[in-house]
Amino acid sequence: MKPLEMPVNRPHAPEFSSGPCAKRPGWTADALNAATLGRSHRSKPGKAKLAAIIDQTREILGIPADYRIGIVPGSDTGAVEMALWSLLGARGVDLLAWESFGKDWVTDVTKQLKIADVRTLQADYGSIPDLSTVDFDRDVVFTWNGTTSGVRVPNGDWIAADRKGLTICDATSAAFAMDLPWNKLDVVTWSWQKALGGEAAHGMLVLSPRAVERLESYTPAWPMPKLFRMTKGGKLVEGIFKGETINTPSMLAAEDCLDALAWARSIGGAKGMIARSEASLAAITAWVEKSDWASFLAETAAIRSCTSICLTIKDAWFLEQDADTRAALAKSIADKLDKQGVAYDIGAYRDAPAGLRIWAGGTVEPSDVEALLPWLDWAWASVKTEALAKAA
Repeated sequence: MKPLEMPVNRPHAPEFSSGPCAKRPGWTADALNAATLGRSHRSKPGKAKLAAIIDQTREILGIPADYRIGIVPGSDTGAVEMALWSLLGARGVDLLAWESFGKDWVTDVTKQLKIADVRTLQADYGSIPDLSTVDFDRDVVFTWNGTTSGVRVPNGDWIAADRKGLTICDATSAAFAMDLPWNKLDVVTWSWQKALGGEAAHGMLVLSPRAVERLESYTPAWPMPKLFRMTKGGKLVEGIFKGETINTPSMLAAEDCLDALAWARSIGGAKGMIARSEASLAAITAWVEKSDWASFLAETAAIRSCTSICLTIKDAWFLEQDADTRAALAKSIADKLDKQGVAYDIGAYRDAPAGLRIWAGGTVEPSDVEALLPWLDWAWASVKTEALAKAA
C-alpha cells in the first residue's frame, strides 16, 4: 500500500470531540460579556438568566407546557441519577443497554439501588436490543443515542402510548440533534456540553406530569442525597424548575448556554440543528459506501447516529491483527490527525471496538466534516504503510 498525498483542504474547526463538543460557528469569548458574574445565582438577574435558559429550551425543542424543565448539577450523569434515585422502585424496571453509558445505568439500578425486579436487555456495540420485547407496564430506562457506540433508537414508535410505567431517557447526545417524541417520554436528560457545545457540569432534567405524579406519590426506600431531592413534604419543589437550582451553577456557563440557544434559534431551532447533523451523517455515509477500509460500527442505517458517528476498520489485513495491535493502529490514525491539526479527539471510546468516533452535532459545520474525509483516507494509508514497512 502506498501513502496518499496529504490533502490540501482542512476543516475550519478541527473540534470533533464527542464531549465537550464543538462551540457554535463563530463563537468567541466575547459571547460571555453579558454574564452575571459576582452575583448570587439567586439574585433577580441570576434567576432571570437561568429561567431564560429553561424558557428558550422549551421553545426550541417544543417541550409541552405541562412538562417541568430543570437545570441540575453533575451534567447528564447527575440528571440521570437524580431520576433513577428519585423515581425507581415503585414498579419493576426494564433496562436497555447497548453501550458504555447504558451499562452504567444498569450498574446503578442493580448494584447501587439493588432493585430486585429488574430485566436487563443488552446488545453488543453496533447493535440494539429487540425493542419489541420491552414491557411498558414496567419503568423503562434507556439511552436515545449511544454516545460511545454510534447507535440510536430508530424512532419512538416502539414506546407504548398507554404505558403504565415511566420512560426514563438519557438523551444527552440526541437532544437538539434528533426528533424526540415528548408524549412518549416521561423523563429526559442531557447536558449543555453535547449538541449545544456548552461548558461542562450542568445537566437538564425534563419531567412529564406522570413523572411528577410519581415523585409526589412515591417515597423510595433508600436515603436520598441532598442534590437529588426534588420534593419536600410530598410536593414537588417547583423552584428547581423555575431556575432556582439545587446547587450553585456557573453563570459564565449559563451565559454560554444562552448564546448557544440564540444561535440555534437563528438557524431554525431544533429542525435546523437536526438538518445540519443529518447532513454531516449523509456526507460520511456517501464516503463510507465508497471506502475500501472504513465502515460504520452501527449495523444498519436505521439505528445509525447522526451525532456520535462511530467507524470501524474493515480492511482484511487490519482484521488479521490481534486486539491490542488493532487498537494501537486505530489510535495512530487519530494521533496523526491530531498532530496535523485537522481532527481532535476522534479515537473510539475506550470500551468500544477499535476505530474512530466523529462528533457531528449541529454546532459542527457539515462542510468541515466533508473536508475531514480525505484526511481519514490519508491517515489510514499512512498508518498501514508504516506498519507494513516496520513488519517487513
